[in-house]
Amino acid sequence: MKKQGILNKQLSTLLASLGHTDTIVIADCGLPIPNEEARIDLAVVKGVPPFLSVLDAVIDELVVERIVLAEEIKTQNPDMYESIKARMREVPIQFVPHEEFKVMTKEAKAVIRTGEATPYANIILRSGVNFS
Repeated sequence: MKKQGILNKQLSTLLASLGHTDTIVIADCGLPIPNEEARIDLAVVKGVPPFLSVLDAVIDELVVERIVLAEEIKTQNPDMYESIKARMREVPIQFVPHEEFKVMTKEAKAVIRTGEATPYANIILRSGVNFS
């Protein structure tokens, strides 16, 4: 058994397989997921697991060079936006309209569905490299 880090087999395998510029999505429980095969469904009940818990676990293991958020998060879920900004201080943020965000998820290697039930609690993470 692993001593630390992500225990979910699908999620651990996904993160280990990412290369530079690959993208993944961490999503609330309502975001449409375009490709069933690329879904890692962690949702148990509404609110479990929360978005930020999953984000924290992923960014502990993944080099992130850029993130994408829906523009609407700034006004529709400002507390979540501030929490994301605090965690991703050094990472550039791209904002797009929510409809464009949903289109962008089609290019992701996977969508990780959480139990989060607050609006626009979705993020696209672009994988970086751990060397210069």
